[in-house]
Amino acid sequence: MRTYLDCIPCFFRQVLESARLAGASERQRKEALDEFSKIIPGFSLEMTPAEMGRYIYKIVCDVVKNSDPYYSTKRKSTRLALELYPAVKRKVASSADRLAKAVEFAILGNIIDYGVKNRLDVDEELKKIMTGDGRRQPKRKFYRYAKFKKELEKAKMILYLADNAGETVFDRVLIEEIKTIYPDKKIVYAVKSKPIINDAVVEDAVEAGVDKVAKIVACGSDAPGTVLGLCTKKFLKIFDEADIIISKGQGNFESLNESKRRVFFLFRAKCEVVAKHVGCGLGEVVLISAAGDKEDK
Repeated sequence: MRTYLDCIPCFFRQVLESARLAGASERQRKEALDEFSKIIPGFSLEMTPAEMGRYIYKIVCDVVKNSDPYYSTKRKSTRLALELYPAVKRKVASSADRLAKAVEFAILGNIIDYGVKNRLDVDEELKKIMTGDGRRQPKRKFYRYAKFKKELEKAKMILYLADNAGETVFDRVLIEEIKTIYPDKKIVYAVKSKPIINDAVVEDAVEAGVDKVAKIVACGSDAPGTVLGLCTKKFLKIFDEADIIISKGQGNFESLNESKRRVFFLFRAKCEVVAKHVGCGLGEVVLISAAGDKEDK
């Protein structure tokens, strides 16, 4: 997905809010905005928003002199999500379609995103997930569960692209359900190689318990999305060989939605630009595949 002009004001907001969350002083926040302003004239709109996010995060880290300013935030997100893990498992177990319920929770967990919503109250958002208050699912026009299930049944090797720390716990629930139904399937869980906002790295995935049900790999990218040009040869081999790719979050959608591979995107439409690009409503739960997915077949 290309960058739109409407993304640019949002980038500035992300710089400001990211710097504030990282503990930057007012002087440092101004410095971060000044540095980002120098990039805009040479920035190509053909780049993805995920690639731009990489520059934003580097500027903030340089200003506050901290390579992982979201570290404690990620720990808190995972801890709170793990507290809900038993209740989520019970809800999945009591559902008529356990896989569908696990998919739903995995997508709802995508609300834990400081790249889009920097003043996020994780505890409050997680409560909404459990009560259903935050779902906003008008007719689920962009929800291809039947197609997803059909492709999942045929797949031997599954590549699961992680998004945010804390959300990893809900990913674990979905992976556990897939393994329960299809115990012979190989599942690889890909995380970022270096800290970028609150995106999951290997440590976050292990803390969430994903290592118990999937092989964890670092993709090589340090952007808030899976930018293939930044990924390792090892990861690209897995990407090419996977029978189905499950992609979580807007950043992964922005960087992979034009892929010719079979990619299923699971995310919340938290941004008006992304919602318009997809054609869905703001806040809608989305499950679609790449390559012109229009109807569920």
